[in-house]
Amino acid sequence: MKLWIKRSLWTLLAVVLLLGGTAYYQLRSMGVFPRYDYDTVPPTLPTFSKPAVLVFTKTNGFIHKDAIPVAKRVLGKLIAEQGWEAYLTDNAAVHSPELLEQFDFIIWNNVSGDVLTEPQRAALKQWLESGGGWLGIHASGGDHSYLWSWYGDTLLGAQFIGHTMHPQFQDADVLVADDTLAVTDHLPARWTVEKEEWYAFANNPRDKGYEILLTLDEDSYRIKGENFFGNDHMEGEHPIAWRHKLAEGRVFYSAIGHQPYTYELPMYQAFLVKAMHWVRGAAEPQADAEAVASDEGGE
Repeated sequence: MKLWIKRSLWTLLAVVLLLGGTAYYQLRSMGVFPRYDYDTVPPTLPTFSKPAVLVFTKTNGFIHKDAIPVAKRVLGKLIAEQGWEAYLTDNAAVHSPELLEQFDFIIWNNVSGDVLTEPQRAALKQWLESGGGWLGIHASGGDHSYLWSWYGDTLLGAQFIGHTMHPQFQDADVLVADDTLAVTDHLPARWTVEKEEWYAFANNPRDKGYEILLTLDEDSYRIKGENFFGNDHMEGEHPIAWRHKLAEGRVFYSAIGHQPYTYELPMYQAFLVKAMHWVRGAAEPQADAEAVASDEGGE
């Protein structure tokens, strides 16, 4: 083989390896490849002087790099406005019987992948069934890599199967499932949310007796059906937020929240605040009419 051909082949191989390595690093940094990083040393909690809320963010799966920090800031602000105290951590070892007892309720903020050890799973399950409250947001219910069947089958009640693609982010109409509920009475019957990523699920939690709060109008966005990225379509009703009682506890899930600016929408903030009060076991507060009126998404 001629020398110039050998050099060309070696150069081509080097380029392929370089591009492949770069692509792998980028995908890994996004969390496309599941990790199995488990925390075993619990954090030292401060002394709380107010009702305490755990805001937990750990990503062993896809990392919502833009949404997570904004959600942390917004959730911290909303929690403080209710007169509570937020404790933010990505240390999963906070899920112990002793530490969970110090919180009024917990929020899983875009948690992804399998994050809890067996003892931590048992602690969360026991705490919830004994009267705790759990609010899950977006990726906390949109992941294939959870290894805990109870989490998907019972806590969430639905298995994520995909989201919108081509384009990934689209305007869509969110519909209020029951306009008599306090948690959604500040929303218009048809609420347009702009440039979000919309999840689909393998089953409707309503079939398990869970209370559906918000649904998607599939005619309002572009559906591709089954594709490489899963499925963005559901037969019949397409729920996007729901809640249910779990023994003595309360569970609330909202699939809305991929984009950072979604957390800035007054209507969504009011929805999250009402969700917090409900999982805490209290009546949902009335939304600030002037604040939600400024939300252009509801116009």
